[in-house]
Amino acid sequence: MPDNTWDKSRLPSRHVTVGPERAPHRSYYYAMGMTEEEIGQPLVGVATCWNEAAPCNIALSRQAQSVKTGVKAAAGTPREFTTITVTDGIAMGHQGMKSSLASRDAIADTVELTMRGHCYDAMVGLAGCDKSLPGMMMAMLRLNVPSVFMYGGSILPGTYKGRDVTVVDVFEAVGMHAAGRMSDEDLHELECVACPSAGACGGQFTANTMATVSEAIGLALPGSAGAPAPYEDRDKWAVESGRAVMELLRKNIRPRDIVTRESLYNAALIVGATGGSTNAGLHLPAMAHEAGIKFTLQDVAEIMRKAPYIGDLKPGGRYVAFDVYKIGGIPVIVKALLDAGLLHGDCMTVTGKSLAENHREVIFPVDQDVIRPVSNPISETGGVVGLKGNLAPDGAIVKIAGMKELRFEGTALCFDCEEDAFAAVESRAYKPGDVIIIRYEGPKGGPGMREMLSTTAALYGQGMGGEVALITDGRFSGATRGFCIGHVGPEAAVGGPIALLRDGDRIVIDAEKGTIDVELPEEELARRRAEWKPRGTDYNSGALWKYAQLVGPAHLGAVTHPGGAAETHVYADI
Repeated sequence: MPDNTWDKSRLPSRHVTVGPERAPHRSYYYAMGMTEEEIGQPLVGVATCWNEAAPCNIALSRQAQSVKTGVKAAAGTPREFTTITVTDGIAMGHQGMKSSLASRDAIADTVELTMRGHCYDAMVGLAGCDKSLPGMMMAMLRLNVPSVFMYGGSILPGTYKGRDVTVVDVFEAVGMHAAGRMSDEDLHELECVACPSAGACGGQFTANTMATVSEAIGLALPGSAGAPAPYEDRDKWAVESGRAVMELLRKNIRPRDIVTRESLYNAALIVGATGGSTNAGLHLPAMAHEAGIKFTLQDVAEIMRKAPYIGDLKPGGRYVAFDVYKIGGIPVIVKALLDAGLLHGDCMTVTGKSLAENHREVIFPVDQDVIRPVSNPISETGGVVGLKGNLAPDGAIVKIAGMKELRFEGTALCFDCEEDAFAAVESRAYKPGDVIIIRYEGPKGGPGMREMLSTTAALYGQGMGGEVALITDGRFSGATRGFCIGHVGPEAAVGGPIALLRDGDRIVIDAEKGTIDVELPEEELARRRAEWKPRGTDYNSGALWKYAQLVGPAHLGAVTHPGGAAETHVYADI
């Protein structure tokens, strides 16, 4: 039985529950039906990104009720609240995508403000969509109260003409349809079956990549990310997450005890090993920033390059998250990497035990080919690599999972926004050997650093994915594949070299060497730089204007505040 007596002298909730002067505060709790005993217990924020915007969030409210059951069973008082999400699949391909990355920081900010304003002592965060996962984990690290993260679960795969499909097949089908390779009837049939349940996009796209990170970095219970969103298993994990946060509170184990340079290394390595989303190169530095750790895009890329590529997962491979769940979940991947000596097994986790202790009894299944053993990888090099050169002095990133050719040389075809590039692709106003440049889409220049899945998927749908390359100071979706280089820095809006390119410039990309260069003498680049003038946007007020004023460069995580290194106090110690 849990110990129901709590000394609140060092807990934040003492400011709203303890002493005669807090009588007015307690009166509000009585108004919500709380008992004196519940008011005297630790107050645990149960934060979700539930909404009706998309299937990735729709199951979170149900799971939150189970988290609350676990908190109550362990002598805590849960207080549920919600925050926003912007869902990339629906925001994709139009101006709405400018809101996506900004929503990550808004999630962290709003969770922080809710926790601070009500003096909650601990937190369980549930998230299901691309930016909500890192946003929720960033809030945990910023607040540094005992916290457990839980993923809302992936979607089940759809079935179309006897094969498993995901939403990416629909995006690529748009290109096939535009090229006359798919009928109206077939496109409609596919769109109706591709997403058959609640949950986040099923491949190793950004949501499942960051769910994998949540377990590998130690902020989520091992095994909790695996079950699809509709499965009742998720509710069992939710109860256990509620119990676990109370145990962390008793032991005073906090997120910054868990997220260290070593655990960030583990997270980056597992992304590389599974061919995960390039967006990890944005989110891991941002999470590190909250803890006062400098961990850049180049750090992430160097670690991912060392990883053996063992996860045969979409978009570069054959399988989806549901297949990983069926063979034992993310613990199987962690176990394979631990046994090969590739992870820091002594890192603390939310179980109160080390990563190695958590996975000691896991048995790697040999009768499957979803996850390869490290001794027989798909390739020796990780699925995501970093690039640097005179076109990207601050770095860039590309997913090479599933690619056979790692070098591309071609001529620039420049566009100053995604819409113009997509229109050119749709009308096939490009040729093999072109390097399509999409610029002024960075964190400041977009503003918001849009993803380009609509454009890349259209190219693949036209059968041209291997014939052209794309380069952007924006982002590519975790579902993107092929020679698509994102996060190019410095971005065009601040005069980075990508802003100086002209149609016909010769560009060489070598993913094996890790280089990206434009074949121009420095004198010519300097002359163009002197002629360059900043470009305005139509976002001159509101949230996106504010975001553009605050946001930093992509290689440092596109963060919007000074981070843990600048702190003079931590919320947990108020």
